[in-house]
Amino acid sequence: MENREKWMRVRIRLIGFCFILAFGFIVARAFQLQVLGQETWREKAVRQHQKTIALTPQRGTIFDRNGEAMAVSVEVDSVYVEPTKVDANRQTAKALADALSMSTSTIRGKLKSKKGFVWLKRQVSPRESDLVRALDIDGVNFIKEHRRYYPNSEIGAQVIGFTGLDPRGLEGLELAFDSRILGRGGYLVMERDALGRGMSSAGNEVQGGERGNDLYLTLDKNLQYIAEKELARAVSEAKAKSGTVVVLDPRTGAVLAMAGQPDYNPNSFHNYRPKDWRNRALCDSYEPGSTIKVFLMAAALNEGVIRTGQRINCENGSIEVSGKIVHDHRPYNLLTPEEIIKFSSNIGSYKIGKALERDRYYNYLRDFGFGRKTDIELPGEVDGLVHKPSRWFDVDLAAISFGQGLTVTPLQLATATAAIANGGYLMSPYVVERVVDNFGQTQMFRQPQIRRKVIAGDIADQVKEMMVKVTEKGGTGVLAAVPGYRVAGKTGTAQKVDPVTGGYAIDKVVSSFVGFAPADDPRLVILVMLDEPKGNAYGGLIAAPVFSKIASQALRYMKVMPTEKVKRPVLNTIAEVIDTPIEPQLNDINLQGSAMPQMPDFSGMSYRQVMQVMQKSGLN
Repeated sequence: MENREKWMRVRIRLIGFCFILAFGFIVARAFQLQVLGQETWREKAVRQHQKTIALTPQRGTIFDRNGEAMAVSVEVDSVYVEPTKVDANRQTAKALADALSMSTSTIRGKLKSKKGFVWLKRQVSPRESDLVRALDIDGVNFIKEHRRYYPNSEIGAQVIGFTGLDPRGLEGLELAFDSRILGRGGYLVMERDALGRGMSSAGNEVQGGERGNDLYLTLDKNLQYIAEKELARAVSEAKAKSGTVVVLDPRTGAVLAMAGQPDYNPNSFHNYRPKDWRNRALCDSYEPGSTIKVFLMAAALNEGVIRTGQRINCENGSIEVSGKIVHDHRPYNLLTPEEIIKFSSNIGSYKIGKALERDRYYNYLRDFGFGRKTDIELPGEVDGLVHKPSRWFDVDLAAISFGQGLTVTPLQLATATAAIANGGYLMSPYVVERVVDNFGQTQMFRQPQIRRKVIAGDIADQVKEMMVKVTEKGGTGVLAAVPGYRVAGKTGTAQKVDPVTGGYAIDKVVSSFVGFAPADDPRLVILVMLDEPKGNAYGGLIAAPVFSKIASQALRYMKVMPTEKVKRPVLNTIAEVIDTPIEPQLNDINLQGSAMPQMPDFSGMSYRQVMQVMQKSGLN
């Protein structure tokens, strides 16, 4: 009996312990659900009766250097439908299709969807929004989203780029700075019943996002417009395949303008070919032609292998190099380095390259930035091509001395020229000056950066004076002159390689001019390049005038005071040099106190050239 009572007490205690253990487990589980995991379960509960629709985030604004907006995000309507609340008949579908410029079948398919929420069309135009609102169809609603808009259309398009519907950046700065410009997107929160069906749209709620950062560029919208206008005119008149203009501040490396033709409108980029989106200033490379002679001369003077007063035998216009004949456009005998640049002598350049030797010339080309990226903040930049000197034969040295056998980008050539204008200091080009958040705090500020000192300051001054002679009487770039200012520059005309034959094409060239003004205190470096112009395609004839037009307008806009007395234009007679058969213009002859025009010398000119000169001179 005693044992039985003892066993009974053990069982009671065992059962009580089990109850206590179970109760403790329940309490612990309840604590876990109600306290520790309350946020998780609250979110799950919300998801059961709410649906969130991601909305496009608001991107920051892109400004030029003067605070003018070049890319903005504007609020537009997006149209959505709750299919369970709409009668999906043909009449309704057709009315919506007409208002939204969509097919009736597409609209009807959306109206018959089993989902509680379907986009009809996102980021519609104001006209489309008004037409849909006028229909007043139950279940068809609107939500505000942000759409990228470019108020200046084509101006700066290849630098700024564009975005997709997301709106993720797809080209240009929009792509390169996408993570900084793109804000945090908001949400449309929709109430739904136990079966997942959307409830009254009155209960829908929009959760706001966060605006992205703003970009402030070094571009000047007005200078960009000037560059694009003059380039478009030149490409059209020369019937060129394409063209490029780069404008830099040589003191800082800031890009003031960067234009390309053909261009496009980023507001409707899908209507253009992808190749029109490309920024040719840094994505395309070409053989620079005689513009490279400036850097050869700078290297040779800096190394002391030639002197400014030295006279170099140019072999009367012809010399054999490894079985190949190198020609000058006109026979020259003894020329100084200044005259070699002024008249653009190929033979003189080859002899200077020979004196400098392969390794040193190659090193200077690399130091000037050729064959390597500038690391500007834009996507798609290429390196260009400069072969290692171990692969150079004598004929290669000759070709590279006058700008063939290597390739450069327009931005590289403009940046290298800026080093001459800037006393030998090579600056890093840049296009974004600062990044500012939506609270006005500066997140990034770009200071001008010196990459290296390539040549001595006095050597840069000597080369600068040689380049000034190019734009004066007798030089190949006289059409680049800007009244009231001394201009330094160099012309270039390079044959293009024929991909079929592997040799140089007879009728395809790249014409260019690169220079800076005012020469005594350079404020602008401008490069003009025209690809495959027709007719007289010499750089001094078609690229140099574009430089003059851009520089004259830009200097006036920047309020740079003239330094020279303005004279009436006095030009040479016809071409004496390889790059530019200069067209003659009127000379002033003082006759009894009045200026009388003199008939130009038309000797050796074609009928077309005579007519062109007469038209420009106002002669009948």
